[in-house]
Amino acid sequence: MSGDDLRRAQAERVGRFARWSIPAVVVLLALTVVRVGQLKIEPSPELRTFLVPPTTTRTEIARRGDVVDSRGRVAATSTIGYRLFLDPVAIDNLLETIRDITGRIGGHPQELLQLVARHPGSRYVVVNNLLEPWQVDAIAQARLPGVGLEPRLVREYPNREVGIQTLGFVGAEHTGLAGAEFRFDEDLKPRDGKFTYLRDARNRALWIEPAGYVPKQDGSQVRMSLDLVVQEAVEIRLEQAVQEFNARGARALVVDIETGDILAMADILRTEPRKGFLEVIPADDRDKHPSLGRNRCATDPYEPGSTFKPFVWSMATEFKRARPDEVLPLPSSGPYTTSRGRTIRDVKPMGPVTWRTVLIKSLNSGMAYVGERMTPAELQEAVKRFGFGRATGSGVPGESWGLVTTPKNWTHYTQTSVPMGQEISVTPLQMIRAFSAFCRDGTLVDLRMSLPDDVEQESMTLPQRAVSAPIARMTREAMRMVMTDGTGRKAQSSRYQMFGKSGTAQLPIPKALEKKVGHKGFFQDRYTASFIAGAPFKDPRIAVLVVIDDPDRSKQHFGGLTAGPAARDIIDQTLSYLGVEPDIEEGAAAVDEGGN
Repeated sequence: MSGDDLRRAQAERVGRFARWSIPAVVVLLALTVVRVGQLKIEPSPELRTFLVPPTTTRTEIARRGDVVDSRGRVAATSTIGYRLFLDPVAIDNLLETIRDITGRIGGHPQELLQLVARHPGSRYVVVNNLLEPWQVDAIAQARLPGVGLEPRLVREYPNREVGIQTLGFVGAEHTGLAGAEFRFDEDLKPRDGKFTYLRDARNRALWIEPAGYVPKQDGSQVRMSLDLVVQEAVEIRLEQAVQEFNARGARALVVDIETGDILAMADILRTEPRKGFLEVIPADDRDKHPSLGRNRCATDPYEPGSTFKPFVWSMATEFKRARPDEVLPLPSSGPYTTSRGRTIRDVKPMGPVTWRTVLIKSLNSGMAYVGERMTPAELQEAVKRFGFGRATGSGVPGESWGLVTTPKNWTHYTQTSVPMGQEISVTPLQMIRAFSAFCRDGTLVDLRMSLPDDVEQESMTLPQRAVSAPIARMTREAMRMVMTDGTGRKAQSSRYQMFGKSGTAQLPIPKALEKKVGHKGFFQDRYTASFIAGAPFKDPRIAVLVVIDDPDRSKQHFGGLTAGPAARDIIDQTLSYLGVEPDIEEGAAAVDEGGN
């Protein structure tokens, strides 16, 4: 065969190969593209795990901010705890693993098996929401497949139940649900961090992109106005008063009248029933946990009774409706009758007395008499000036505005009731803020439950004036005589010159109980006893309010004899703790029987 024949034969073979191979290659390429598309759209279960980029994202848990008291003592803080969980799919022998777990941390294997059975198909079954440190160590050392430890934040209150209703609590997601935890949640809230890194087959980090790292941000610290030492002392004293007088509960406030700092805010409410009593004051969930109780210093208004008299007395004096030394023609025996025939009774009729004596002896008749001299507009202005009928702006969550009769519904009955502290309801926060006017120059202090981080952040707003400085001083002097010659004699301190006022108001019948009780209005034998006071007299430092809710009348019910001694003890303890020198020589104060 010639050379040309060989070349032609070779070309024909190449052509035949090309005619068959090129279409085959095209078909194979097409099949490859189809297969790749199929794997992308609907991969097989075996390949799905390999489609995920080989990266790992880890979370850096940030701490919720601490809550500290006015002196920096930690009241609430967060620590890292661990919960134990199982991935049943990753466990070869579930029963054996569960036995191993219970052998290390305690518990019964059957209970864990039942727990897993209640979550069929789940790869995350929480066995223990918060392990003890020794349990964490035991599980970590075991290195059991399918058993994991998950870090979580744990909120702790080092002082246990002291001030817990003011501090509040956090929920499962570590967000504030009540009290300061709720009020300052945005400041306290942490922002978790995270970082995402490329890993190798052994889960070792290969590379971290700068954009893959977000640093954690711990929550800010919040400094409360509370002083935990004062708070604890107040709570202990209130518990004693509740037990001594078999009361339904008690409330107290201690305020620095120079700054408005709420040094203590306590609320005791019995969770066990009192034998023979139809309870009027509603319960809450504090029997489950103290932090679940409402803060009644802010939420529950009450009728102040005679503790309200200094406010009306001072305004009537300022409006020149009566002079302190003016003698009022009050009856020597029997009740007083108003110009429209309403009967007003005193514990003990005293006859004609001065306007100053009306406050010192807490005479309802005298307050009603001068109340009629005032116009409704003047009396309404008095209530408004002292801040009643609106929130105090203290920042305490759930604060009630109280109840003040509107001008439209204002009647002669209202005009003669409000001067005695009736037909009006107030909160302890409102009462102590209003009382601060007599401790100062007639201006109201702005209450606060938290302190600024910087002195420059202090409020520069002008204080609200209730009465003039001379009238405020005059009212304070009259309330000093309440302690020496009036209803506060039993509550006198042997260390500090106190000034204050007692109150004993009948307990209103709730609508829900009217049918059961048999009538509307007020109980004739159940009361709210209260006492409000300040000290020292010449240069007041603190104001204290104590409210005894529904004391047992068979033991005692007058405010001067129940709430008064508690207020005195709180003043003595607080001023001594604050380093305020006594202004009474030892043994100089006489203690006598008090009243109303």
